[in-house]
Amino acid sequence: MPHSQTYTVRWAELDPNGHMRHSAYADFAADQRVHWLASHGFDLRKFGELRIGPILFREETKYLKEIHAGEEIRVEGRVASGTPDGARWTIEHTIYKADGRVAATVTVDGAWIDLDRRKLTVPPAELAALMSAE
Repeated sequence: MPHSQTYTVRWAELDPNGHMRHSAYADFAADQRVHWLASHGFDLRKFGELRIGPILFREETKYLKEIHAGEEIRVEGRVASGTPDGARWTIEHTIYKADGRVAATVTVDGAWIDLDRRKLTVPPAELAALMSAE
């Protein structure tokens, strides 16, 4: 990482006050993570083959600027920390307005789960290397 994705805020992402709803920030952060992992060969099909998946323990959002319908935003993610074996990690997302101002940060702590045993697991070496902090 870092990796970024650009989005245009849609009506469905708004709250009754006319700005982006709180859960949309988490949705955009999650989508950015999925795109980043897929860009390194770890898409949903690959996770199915490996029989592992990501889980979150904590998600924290700090709201700094309002975002409205039709605005273009950029979501950048980076691995902030992780265990040496890649089993646990923290990813920090920064959501930027089109003018470059930071609108929010989303921080998630997660790990990998063995989908058959339903227990935490260590990922394959290639994924562990990807999850090391840069």
